[in-house]
Amino acid sequence: MTSTDEEGLSDLPPSAKLVFKVLEYNGPLTQKGIVEESMLSARTVRYALERLEGVEAVDEDVYFADARQNLYEIIGDATAERSADVGAADD
Repeated sequence: MTSTDEEGLSDLPPSAKLVFKVLEYNGPLTQKGIVEESMLSARTVRYALERLEGVEAVDEDVYFADARQNLYEIIGDATAERSADVGAADD
């Protein structure tokens, strides 16, 4: 098990938390959609998504409208728990 598997959402950088919240509020989005909604750079969003995938907070799937892109969404079972972690870290 790597260190990213062991860290929780509260241990992630602010950009990853913002991407998580954007996905939580807007539902599944492509990376381009996340960039537009979060106003973060594409590189920062890529890094944030890698970190979120590392702690199994988001799932990557094929975007059927344009197969060149991926669709990212929060893994459904742990949304409430992870959302509480983000809120606790912000306090």
